[in-house]
Amino acid sequence: MVSGNLFHCRKHSWPPEEYISRATLQLFDFDSAAPPEQAWRRRLDSHANILKEFSVRLGIRLWSYIREEASHGRKAPIDPFTKESCKPSASQGVPLGAMGSGSISRGFRGEFRQWQIIPGICEASPVMANQFSIFISRDGGNKNYASVLAPGQHEGLGKKGDLGISSWGWNLSGDCSTYHALFPRAWTVYDGEPDPELKVSCRQISPFIPHNYRDSSLPTAVFVYTLVNTGKERAKVSLLFTWANSIGGVSHLSGDHVNEPFMTAKGNPPVTFAIAACETQNVNVTVLPCFGLSGESSVTAKDIWAMMVKDGQFDRENFNSGASLPSSPGETLCAAVSASAWVEPHGKCTVAFALSWSSPKVRFSKGSSYHR
Repeated sequence: MVSGNLFHCRKHSWPPEEYISRATLQLFDFDSAAPPEQAWRRRLDSHANILKEFSVRLGIRLWSYIREEASHGRKAPIDPFTKESCKPSASQGVPLGAMGSGSISRGFRGEFRQWQIIPGICEASPVMANQFSIFISRDGGNKNYASVLAPGQHEGLGKKGDLGISSWGWNLSGDCSTYHALFPRAWTVYDGEPDPELKVSCRQISPFIPHNYRDSSLPTAVFVYTLVNTGKERAKVSLLFTWANSIGGVSHLSGDHVNEPFMTAKGNPPVTFAIAACETQNVNVTVLPCFGLSGESSVTAKDIWAMMVKDGQFDRENFNSGASLPSSPGETLCAAVSASAWVEPHGKCTVAFALSWSSPKVRFSKGSSYHR
């Protein structure tokens, strides 16, 4: 009952034509690449505030509910009145994952936040190294574009010129890109950003399947990118998915994290993440199993950005590199997977990524545990 009211809004309809041109919608009118008519929408350059509807309409009821739970020695699952709580806001977007698997929210501007993998713990801040980025080069070499697929006004970015993610190309303004949410799916459409002649749609899917509880509890999400080249030159498009070995907060600094490449899928119990891309006849997949965010790492975030700008991919031999050494306390371990494809003039291409995690044993604050 609470969650139903959280997303109530005064406006009952957001026609897609108000956010995306009709011509672009027609280009994506295949393979579910176009967002549906019934969806919650935001431009990526929109400012996200704490929901007014939440504070006005639900504050008193939630406060009474939280006090009632506390009187029985229980902690309410939603408590916006504490500093460490996950505040309901218009920035969160559709969560990733399925029933009982824990969840990670993905904000409408592309940030992965609201980490709830461990029962009773919610890490609200985004992990900024977790991003999709795009690299585009066209025949002739006169038009090249490289950008993180998220606007640059994110919180948590450091100063320019360092070896971490601040050295990446945060070039997206977001004024021509839009987010469309209809649970359990979401669409992000980049209507000519960063390349004016490339239309990009990212469809996010989590496994909520009617009458299929088993598959609807899988801890995974899929991101299907549809690329449409409206230019007269063919374009090489490389999509990059980067991920920090972290469950939110400062967990990435705790040390003893290990990364390793794979060709097929394989206190608090450990959490294992996997990021992957689907290789096809037209899509080439490469990986970088390990990079860091500081000069102490052999390969830094700045290094991988330079590799992608230059080649649009990593070395195929990285699949044979084996497991990394455990990270030291204070060191952040990240991984990356790249998928590259040529898109012909007025042609289309589909590239699929996946994120999954494994946390099979759940332990609650009172000491009880069970296997998911």
